[in-house]
Amino acid sequence: MAKFRIATPTGASYTTAGDYGYEMEALTPIDAEIFEVTPGSEDEFVAAARNADALYAKGRRITKRMIDGLDRCKIIALGSVGVDSVDVDAATEKGIPVTNCPDTFIDEVADHAMTLMLASYRRLIVQDRLAREGRWAEGRPMLSKFPRLMGMTLGLISFGHVARAVAARAKPFGLHVIAYDPFIEELVMIGHGVEPVSLPELLERSDIISNHLPATESANRLIRDEHFRQMKRTALYISTGRGPTTDEAALIKALDEDLIAGAGLDVLEQEPPGNNNPLLKMDNVILTAHVASASARFDPARRRRVGLELSLVLSGKWPMSCVNPAVLARTSLKRWQPVSMERGPNS
Repeated sequence: MAKFRIATPTGASYTTAGDYGYEMEALTPIDAEIFEVTPGSEDEFVAAARNADALYAKGRRITKRMIDGLDRCKIIALGSVGVDSVDVDAATEKGIPVTNCPDTFIDEVADHAMTLMLASYRRLIVQDRLAREGRWAEGRPMLSKFPRLMGMTLGLISFGHVARAVAARAKPFGLHVIAYDPFIEELVMIGHGVEPVSLPELLERSDIISNHLPATESANRLIRDEHFRQMKRTALYISTGRGPTTDEAALIKALDEDLIAGAGLDVLEQEPPGNNNPLLKMDNVILTAHVASASARFDPARRRRVGLELSLVLSGKWPMSCVNPAVLARTSLKRWQPVSMERGPNS
């Protein structure tokens, strides 16, 4: 039997289960193995994973009941940016570090956000249909109603890694970039050439609004009916954040009542959406299937990061990206980084 045993639910959020080659690159040298826990109740999960040294969280929600039942777990590792599938508060109470992958696919998501902005602004899907249907004469008059992109204002809701990468991409298009984030110092935004503003000011001034909110309790349905009513009627709403941060019924209502001009969405409240979701039938909405982070690099990069985080903690060291860093002082783990790595507890 291996020195360290890492439990993981059968199945995966993005890839085929059972192949852990990328994770094992960092785990084989420390004599660790990954074993799968088959689907079942919370109690059945606990019975199978109780003595695991670590938990690789994927494929199902990890609840307080499950976490409380882990006797030896030293780390819960996630292969995503979002951590809403794990009860982080329960892990913190139990003194277990929870890690994520906050920086392995930032560029992909930023590229996708820009794609949705440009495609929405130039009505690309409708233009494509007009061309295919032989309605060439209708295309130019449609676009002639809109000002050029240069000089427009882009408002970023939240100013984390992705939003900063979007700002860098937007500036060469001539967009003036403003941002709202109560958790980020104004000097950080200014350093990126972005104007810090309040949320009401952002909603009032922006021609394009790009939502990059994480799925946290405070961000749940942060953008609601009253916010869409503060936007320009010509505004476009883009979201590559998380679906629950937008009140989807309010967004549908805003589109129906022409309170805003359109939307480009990679995330929805329910994924995949039901066939009766009105967004599926709206010409002024561009949808993609929560694919913003997808690229050939995505899966190997995030899975190698998971393996590294597991290896570090099981070897007695701090992880790189701990989302509940307060627990580290309560563990015997040693800080090993000589300088700030600008993420997690080491920033």
